[in-house]
Amino acid sequence: MNVFQRIGNALSRFMYGRNGPDQLGLCMIWLIIILNLVNVFVHHGIAGAILNVVAMALAVCTIYRIFSRNLYKRRGENAAFLNKIWYPVCRRFTDARTRARDKDHKYFTCPDCHAVCRVPRGKGNIVITCPRCGNQIRGKS
Repeated sequence: MNVFQRIGNALSRFMYGRNGPDQLGLCMIWLIIILNLVNVFVHHGIAGAILNVVAMALAVCTIYRIFSRNLYKRRGENAAFLNKIWYPVCRRFTDARTRARDKDHKYFTCPDCHAVCRVPRGKGNIVITCPRCGNQIRGKS
């Protein structure tokens, strides 16, 4: 067994029962990198000091999360992050990409409830009734 295998085995034993990097931890690491890059350009005065303190506090919090043995709490935090922030953002980008690729339909957004209504293209001027709130939308398909 060479040196690298021993180091890998030692790290595996050390991390056993710990949280490790999850989606929230990785997003925090990316946020730290972005804050430090911004701090390179704004390193003068109070703004640079504030960015530096925020990045350092975030780094300490991230390291604590990665090495934490309280798996139940860390998984709950990660699940809340995924449900409230990650999945809605990903869904918004995926929906926009899907609508841009769809050449057979036109999409209208209800001004009252913000529901997205899909109608076939090429039907001329139409009146759409929102399925959620019943508001009528006029448009050209």
